[in-house]
Amino acid sequence: MDRKICLITGGNAGIGRAAALQLADEGAEVIIACRSKERGEAALETIKAKSGSDAVSMVQMDLSSRASITAGVEAVRSSGHKCIDVLIHNAADFDITRKQRKLSPKGIETIWATNHLGPVLLTALLEPELNASSGARVLTVSSQGLVIHPRLQVRLDDPEFSQGGYKVEKAYYQSKLAQVMYTFWLAEQYRDTPKTANCIRVTNVKVDLSRYPNLSDFKKRLYAFKSRFSISPEEMAEVYTWLALSDEVSGVSGKYFDEKRRTVGAGAWAETAENIHRVMELTRRYVPELTASEQSG
Repeated sequence: MDRKICLITGGNAGIGRAAALQLADEGAEVIIACRSKERGEAALETIKAKSGSDAVSMVQMDLSSRASITAGVEAVRSSGHKCIDVLIHNAADFDITRKQRKLSPKGIETIWATNHLGPVLLTALLEPELNASSGARVLTVSSQGLVIHPRLQVRLDDPEFSQGGYKVEKAYYQSKLAQVMYTFWLAEQYRDTPKTANCIRVTNVKVDLSRYPNLSDFKKRLYAFKSRFSISPEEMAEVYTWLALSDEVSGVSGKYFDEKRRTVGAGAWAETAENIHRVMELTRRYVPELTASEQSG
């Protein structure tokens, strides 16, 4: 295998770290993008030690911050990377203990910023590096939890819940629905090019409750119960690695895959072309770089 260059966000813990390790084990050069420099460096040492690969590096990047994303992209370029073969948007904001909206330094609700706007901006900024690949693959990540919210729609008039009704679960699932729709849109932009875009539907994965010290006793019991029916981060990461590197899915684009590598539907609202267009028009108001990336192809 020609050594693929893979950038994965949120590569310091959970599924992201497991996927980074698997990619390194498969011989890929891996860049993990992490919000925390300290946690990122610790994960970097772990991945290097377990994989035996020195072709692993870390870049600091907060997906809720336009400035941090831009700086992270420049850091990738300054390190000599002129090509990105695989871009995996794994990082997510889903603090299950949060009770009220949290805003980014630019005043944008952080779940919307991190889970949807950040990946869109990062992909747009890395368009030259993706174009330099012989067949770049962009992978976005959504959630099986959308299945229990079949009537969910992106709040086109108020995606940041500034007018009320905020709950962390609502904000999270809305952002993940937007990511699925973005994937369908991106795959259409990539039509007649060697680039592909696909989305992964993450199922119940064991949660490290030590990351949530303020979690109520009730929710701790609830998540402990759910873990009995959950798969490991390593098992879920295998889907990431398969979609990133396997020849089996070479040229496959615009699909939504579950943890068993099956294609699944996203629901009628998310699959309707007019709704996808409206979500992307909303997104473009936050990420004007989309226009430039469309023109570059």
